[in-house]
Amino acid sequence: MADTSSRFRVTSDDLARFMRAALAAVGANEASSEAVTRALVKASRMGVDSHGLRLLPHYVKVLEGGRVKGAPDMVFHQRLPATGFLDAADGLGHLAGYTAMEHAVEMAGQAGLGAVAVGNSSHFGAAGCYALAAAERGYIGMAFCNSDPFVQLHDGQDAFHGTNPIAFAAPVAGAAPYLLDMATSSIPWNRVQQFGAIGRELPNQVAARADGQVSTDPREVTSLLPLGGSDFGFKGAGLGGMVEILSSTLSGMQHGFNLLPMNGSDISTPRGVGHFFLAIKPDAFIEEGDFSRGLADYLTDLRRQSAIKGSHGIMAPGDREWRCQTRRDAEGIPLDVANQAAYAHIAHRYEITPLSPLT
Repeated sequence: MADTSSRFRVTSDDLARFMRAALAAVGANEASSEAVTRALVKASRMGVDSHGLRLLPHYVKVLEGGRVKGAPDMVFHQRLPATGFLDAADGLGHLAGYTAMEHAVEMAGQAGLGAVAVGNSSHFGAAGCYALAAAERGYIGMAFCNSDPFVQLHDGQDAFHGTNPIAFAAPVAGAAPYLLDMATSSIPWNRVQQFGAIGRELPNQVAARADGQVSTDPREVTSLLPLGGSDFGFKGAGLGGMVEILSSTLSGMQHGFNLLPMNGSDISTPRGVGHFFLAIKPDAFIEEGDFSRGLADYLTDLRRQSAIKGSHGIMAPGDREWRCQTRRDAEGIPLDVANQAAYAHIAHRYEITPLSPLT
């Protein structure tokens, strides 16, 4: 039986071991299992459990249901020296994401830039994982993805765009990469679910009920507002549209409004999600090392700025994630009661050695 205390924590190695075993049990090959595990463990180490460990039961379900192929025959078509298309063959989006970014970096190494559109894919977790894959090799990385509708248009009544994330990562001399990973909605949908579960009101100007009007009651919310809320949501809606065009239109996929819902009842029909990845070689523009050193100088100046009274201080994009990663690497990754139960169920059903909590 799962420990119901808040102190249930596991090592990243044990979490990775469990994930590999669970994915293999439902037909994922080694490459797919490794890609999913790499992305989910990374997200949870950085504190983004909504796109980390919480997603394993969903991936197990859609692999079993046939929506996603555990052993896809992905094919890359290089169209020009710096562009290409990856047919993900209805495989796991994590394998598609890392594969596409690898091709983008290889092309950027030769041409200075590399861009890859991905079609026939599926949910890929945290977009920042793929931008980081480029930054960790000394390149600037960007990742985009569309999804089924959760977010209103500005002044719209119904959901139209997905939360359509934008991720940007860049190498920093002597430090962890700069990392921006953001939805183009005011908040993520899982925040609505989380607040509803604990009976807490949402902030104003982030979500709406069925008639399109703003609501702070998670029980009646049916859609999210774009970044900027009622007054300035044209900015978030515009960014969401940009991500949509790069992810679906450029890859020849249907746009997010027509996608089957990620958590819908049909778990056998592929969804046809699209992604877009860009890698940039800084040394193609300025002298070797100047970019990462310049970015380090910029971040030093940024963090030295005065913070308003009562705030947590000035942080650059990625600072919160790297602090969380350091803490969780030392103390373990926590699982709440719901995730403990979900992982215990998977362990029992597939005869996998359960997670071992740290003492």
